[in-house]
Amino acid sequence: MGHFGRFVAFGLLAAISAAPALAQKAGGVLRIPFVTSPASMSIHEESTIAALGPMMGVFNNLIMFDQHVPQNSLSSIVPDLAESWSYSEDGKSLTFKLRQGVKWHDGKPFTAKDVKCTWELIAGTAPDKLRVNPRKSWYRNLESVSADNDYQATFNLKRPQPSFIALLASGWSPIYPCHVPARDVRLKPIGTGPFKFVEFKPNESIKVVKNTEYWKKDRPYLDAIEYTFIANPSTAILAFAAGNFDRFAQGILSLPLMKELKNHAPHAECVTVPWNIPRQLIVNRDKPPFDNAELRRAMALTLDRKAFIDIISDGDGSIGGAMMPPPAGAWGMPREVLYTLPGYGPDVQKNRAEAREIMKKRGYGPDKRLPVTVTTRNVSAYRDPSVLLIDQLKEIYIDGTLKAIDTTQWYPTVMRKDYAVGLTVSENGLDDPDQQFYENFACGAERNYTGYCSKEVDELVDKQSMEADNDKRKRLVWEIERKLAEDGARPAIFYPTSAACWQPYFKGHTMMVNGNYNGWRLEDAWLDR
Repeated sequence: MGHFGRFVAFGLLAAISAAPALAQKAGGVLRIPFVTSPASMSIHEESTIAALGPMMGVFNNLIMFDQHVPQNSLSSIVPDLAESWSYSEDGKSLTFKLRQGVKWHDGKPFTAKDVKCTWELIAGTAPDKLRVNPRKSWYRNLESVSADNDYQATFNLKRPQPSFIALLASGWSPIYPCHVPARDVRLKPIGTGPFKFVEFKPNESIKVVKNTEYWKKDRPYLDAIEYTFIANPSTAILAFAAGNFDRFAQGILSLPLMKELKNHAPHAECVTVPWNIPRQLIVNRDKPPFDNAELRRAMALTLDRKAFIDIISDGDGSIGGAMMPPPAGAWGMPREVLYTLPGYGPDVQKNRAEAREIMKKRGYGPDKRLPVTVTTRNVSAYRDPSVLLIDQLKEIYIDGTLKAIDTTQWYPTVMRKDYAVGLTVSENGLDDPDQQFYENFACGAERNYTGYCSKEVDELVDKQSMEADNDKRKRLVWEIERKLAEDGARPAIFYPTSAACWQPYFKGHTMMVNGNYNGWRLEDAWLDR
């Protein structure tokens, strides 16, 4: 079955699983193995599923993507803490009517003040401060948030931004309590969500329990969720096969590992889905000799993207630019257009010949090779493609040595640009150009790891952000994609296909196909035992 066929098949499966069940059962503890331990429990300060996955159910958003529609879009946004919302006539104010009677887990009432405090915290204008602020750049167009009264909040924008609402629906956009200091959220978060935080034991486990006073009637079904950290996925697979876990990880399962799991647990139910978190080459543009544009171009030209897919993802994955490719992605270029971009053409040997000529002009060759440390995060989704990247760099006289660092140190390291060459997994919050471009490519953005800065691109990013016509916006997005490829700005290597597996009695959860970080509320999940 081709990639599109699998996507459609999964869509049908998700549609079936999303249908109202006749007999959801309350009770039971959901047990999930986790590949790595996060630095904290604070979603607004973290950039990994290891924090967001367990904590999304502790919090609520104003709005969220429907948890049973696999392809996130503006049309799949549903109410959460907000009952309704509306734009002003000029498109510069977005007002939310809030639910009344909602309480934080410590019993204090939720009000519009909490909404205002949350975005002032992200903007950096609050007296309290986040330790790190990965998504601050999402809100460059946000002028202020006003608490009109206890149950109405308005986001005031500097200019119209039609997809601003999608940013608020992301799993990365929970409401924090105004009365709890940011430092406390890191270890003992208090939310309004279906689950209450119990404990976080670094490198051991996370536990949340049912919020018996949740504002949404009859939710959640589960009594608790327990996450256990197991660094070796093969060990976790054996534990799953033995019945010690109910669901395997949170979508972070390669296709080779899925086959291993099915060998040990043939009864497991598994699906494969497109994954909107591409593996990307990152090069520090301020560190010689990588401050040279031609050298960076040579590195981009040596990439054999099909080889990454064949070796790491069993031949199942997609080649795309900054935006996720279709059909799962709504904004990516079709392959015939993508292949016209520098470095994306299918003739790898031709690209590498051009790259070697560039390197020779820079003084490198078979007898004078360039040594470099390739830095990445020490989990397989990063480490495995980094090994292959090092092998491909050898083709153009660059000898790489792998440096894999712990999750707790990875994000601070790349944010302060303490590396020369690296490989990252881009944790795209949603399939929308505003998130992708403002977070990863805008001048000065916290997660613009390479230091890329182009005034021309920034102007185009703002222009597409204001465009309400989707066809016109897509043309601008593709223009930006071409410019990024020409500049060698953080080349996307490939988009993997990921697997998700669970025991047959696990019910009520839908895997997202273009918003992998947005579907972990788990308030509808249940165990059919």
